[in-house]
Amino acid sequence: MKTTKQSYSKPFLTIEEQILKLKNRSMLFSNEEKAKQTLQNINYYRLSGYWLIHEQDHNTHQFKKNIYFEDILNTYIFDRELRLLFLEAIERIEVSIRTKFAYELSNKYGSHFHLEPSIFYCPVKYAQTIVKLKSEVNRSKEICVVHFKNKYKETLPPIWSSVELMTLGQISNWFDNIKLRQDKQQVAKFYNLDEKVLSSFLHHLTIVRNISAHHSRLWNKRFTFGFTLPKFPTELSNQFNVNKHKYLYNTIIMIHHILKQIDSNSNWLEKINDKIIKYNIDKERMGYK
Repeated sequence: MKTTKQSYSKPFLTIEEQILKLKNRSMLFSNEEKAKQTLQNINYYRLSGYWLIHEQDHNTHQFKKNIYFEDILNTYIFDRELRLLFLEAIERIEVSIRTKFAYELSNKYGSHFHLEPSIFYCPVKYAQTIVKLKSEVNRSKEICVVHFKNKYKETLPPIWSSVELMTLGQISNWFDNIKLRQDKQQVAKFYNLDEKVLSSFLHHLTIVRNISAHHSRLWNKRFTFGFTLPKFPTELSNQFNVNKHKYLYNTIIMIHHILKQIDSNSNWLEKINDKIIKYNIDKERMGYK
């Protein structure tokens, strides 16, 4: 079969050549020396994701008028600090979800309910989650896990120990696969959410967490997978922007809601808003109303 692919032919560019290329595309510089220092530490390709929105022609890559390199860097720094705030929030949510999942279901089914396939809906998904958990346990050097393996005959530690070895993605899969809706609701009601909304959001949050942890662009991301919004008109549901369902604003609103259930004194949303003001960010590109 004849291929239509071509060989990659773009040449290597020195820092000086990178700056010249941007200038030829009409980008402006307040301080070229500082720009050179920036490009020595932040990949040209990485930054390009932040200046695409300022191109007036995506074929020629010419920039709109009065676009400064420093404006691009400003947005980049905002995005970096935003990701750190998201990781801080996701950690609190992840720890809380682990706790509620283990507490509520072990209260009903016992310490090793995760070894009971009948509690879960899909046998294939259950098999996948249990294999991953056993792998995590086998690799773990935690003192409590080593002690358990040396003393007890069960193949896995009790859920309150096992759950601490689960990633956010794994706990999302475990929760989603619980057979009885009432069991899911028992966990979800702590966050004043329906179980379908919580299950969907945990999956979405896994994606957001991976983007943040891998230093990818987050601030104006349009997600391929959003999450199920609350259906009935409430104080919470009225805050979402249904016209930009898959943008970051809705994620921010849901994280803020959950953090408030965990700690009513949470000021995470205020930190987000402070960053937006500090860096003069266009909120509409984040999906704000």
